[in-house]
Amino acid sequence: MIKKILRMIAFKTGRLKTLYVWICRPSGSEYARLLRARNFLHEQGDFCSILPTTKFTDPQYVALGNNVHFATCTLIGHDGSNAMLNRAYNAIIEGVGPIRIKDNCFIGRHAIIMPSVTIGPNAVVAAGAVVTKDVPEGAVVGGVPAKVIGTVKDLVEKRVRNTRELPWFDLLEKRGVSGYDPTMEPELVRRRVAHFFPDKEKR
Repeated sequence: MIKKILRMIAFKTGRLKTLYVWICRPSGSEYARLLRARNFLHEQGDFCSILPTTKFTDPQYVALGNNVHFATCTLIGHDGSNAMLNRAYNAIIEGVGPIRIKDNCFIGRHAIIMPSVTIGPNAVVAAGAVVTKDVPEGAVVGGVPAKVIGTVKDLVEKRVRNTRELPWFDLLEKRGVSGYDPTMEPELVRRRVAHFFPDKEKR
């Protein structure tokens, strides 16, 4: 009952958001729905997933397309060094820029997206990447600074081949493309652990 009330207050008023996250532990999909309901970002498409640990320094400058998914990462809409530079050099400097992430993009864990960057569509940013310039359509980028390291098409083809060879593929096939299914998760975990650590089974 408490979770239901907290969820309702967060969605309707935007208040108690920290408590809502702490108590309700929303999924990335649910948290994205909250941000959309509260018009937190400049623009947000459908079917997004945003973890509560994702950081937006300037959410008003962020526009998301459809099916954009975030791990824990940071999107920076301004250059914080400008305040120091203005005083040190008696200069007037602007360092604010938009971040546009187009349809069907994934941003990996601990990635950092800098101001004035457009990503995608159909792109993947690897974990730990620092994105300082636009990411082309269909590209996989990684590194510091981020560079193109492959294509999403090649990534999908490789993962489809590898997935079909897994001992638990029958469960994945049954689950389909919809993703997480809590009823199947225990058996999936059991099979994965047995496959990853076969020596333990022999003891």
